[in-house]
Amino acid sequence: MIEFEGVGHDYGERMVLADVNARLREHRVALVGANGSGKSTLVRTINGLVCPSRGRVLVDGRDPALDGRSVRRRVGFVFTNPDSQIVMPTAGEDVAFSLRRSDMSKKERTRRAVEILAAHGLDGYADHPAHQLSGGQKQLLALCSMLALMPDVLVCDEPTTLLDPRNKRHYAEVLCGLEQQVVLATHDLHLIEDFDRVLVLEAGRVVADDAPADALRYYRKLLG
Repeated sequence: MIEFEGVGHDYGERMVLADVNARLREHRVALVGANGSGKSTLVRTINGLVCPSRGRVLVDGRDPALDGRSVRRRVGFVFTNPDSQIVMPTAGEDVAFSLRRSDMSKKERTRRAVEILAAHGLDGYADHPAHQLSGGQKQLLALCSMLALMPDVLVCDEPTTLLDPRNKRHYAEVLCGLEQQVVLATHDLHLIEDFDRVLVLEAGRVVADDAPADALRYYRKLLG
């Protein structure tokens, strides 16, 4: 379970989050809000990429601000731009690199990387140059590299922003099939209509927290 207890955050004199309180138990949770609403900052507190100025975040009882290494073993994070996460020459090497601290041999890491790629839409791409993949394929590769670590929670910060409609749908289908708890910050409202829960952020505050139909109806009214 992910808990936000009075979470607030400032960048200099600018308040970005204000007194956020929520407990996320559901399998698939989405956060929506206009640019600058605070949703990206909030999801980054889950694995300690951002430490709150006030309050605290707990992941199964662990505070990422105090025990970041332990939390990051449980929480995978996917960024908007996959190029910021791809570090190795080929797709297979990139996934295998995530397993470098495991007890697996190099041969086992290579085999596991091929399996993970095949399971999530990149079958046959293990030897393909990573940075020559399409945008959608790169985002799937970034996801595979996180899933190789077998996290309990997967946090995705607007991962479909750079994708075309077809790849957005495919990426959403992959997320929906994962056993991990998924926390997704997004602007693509149609992709989260079957999520379990949606939080709407405005000016750093949670202004709606409901099932998708009701939360998204509120958000669309908010947008005018």
